[in-house]
Formats: sequence, C-alpha cells, structure tokens
Amino acid sequence: MAAFDTTRPVAVLNAGRFSNVFAQMMGALATWNDMRVTRKALSKLTARELDDIGLTFADLDKINAITR
Repeated sequence: MAAFDTTRPVAVLNAGRFSNVFAQMMGALATWNDMRVTRKALSKLTARELDDIGLTFADLDKINAITR
C-alpha cells in the first residue's frame, strides 16, 4: 500500500503566502518611508525653490493630506 505525504505541499504553499505577505508589508513600509522623506525635504524648501520645480505650498498640503 502506498502512502502519500499531503502535508508537505500545504506547508510550502503557506510559506509562500507568508513570504508574499511579508514582502508586501516591507514594500509598503519602504514606500511610506520614501514618501515621508520626500515630504520632509519638500517642506524645508522656500516658496521660490518650490516654484522652480513647479510646486506651491498648497501642493504640499495636498500631498500631506493624501499620504497621511
């Protein structure tokens, strides 16, 4: 009589799901941090410097409202 180990593929499948969830969480964390650093750098610029790159303080307020 043959015996099949059916728990092994499930364990591999669950490990794959866990690694995907972990990778997505790490990706979201990295994206959040990049946006935080960008907001902080832009908030230190003067009105003239923002105008040079085509932004205003109102644009910064919109960015802050969206990302929080």
